Amino acid sequence: MSGQKPGLTHIGASGEAHMVDVSDKVETVRIAIAEGHVKMAPETLALIRQGDAKKGDVIGTARLAGIMAAKRTADLIPLCHPLMLTKVTVEIEEDAALPGLRVTATAKLTGKTGVEMEALTAVSVACLTIYDMAKAADKAMEIGGIRLLEKSGGKSGDFRHPEAR
Repeated sequence: MSGQKPGLTHIGASGEAHMVDVSDKVETVRIAIAEGHVKMAPETLALIRQGDAKKGDVIGTARLAGIMAAKRTADLIPLCHPLMLTKVTVEIEEDAALPGLRVTATAKLTGKTGVEMEALTAVSVACLTIYDMAKAADKAMEIGGIRLLEKSGGKSGDFRHPEAR
């Protein structure tokens, strides 16, 4: 990864975990995009598409859950800074090749620290919500492929996953 120093930023000299001090960092616009997917039986995908899942609107509920999760990332991940996000989107699309649903989340702010964890948390919780909403029909669903696709802003510069579409 170009522009990054090797090592772990949340580990002190003695090996103790700590929150990184960002007080001297410059505020910049920071954007992160993450993705993941839920693989399922074609019949389960059809149930979701038709709106026939027992718990209701799977995609709408998962989208909302992902947005809410991004806003609560600092409550879930111990060393994350609480952030004032200015934008969070969660897109959920059918992917016949899986078969299943592909989830993409974008998080944005102007601040001193990145939003990668917020985008990844949004994707993770949206995928978990899809599983929860449809598990009555398909307990064998698989959640996978959760990864950072790209990020921009900050001292470490831009990143784009080598396998990003």
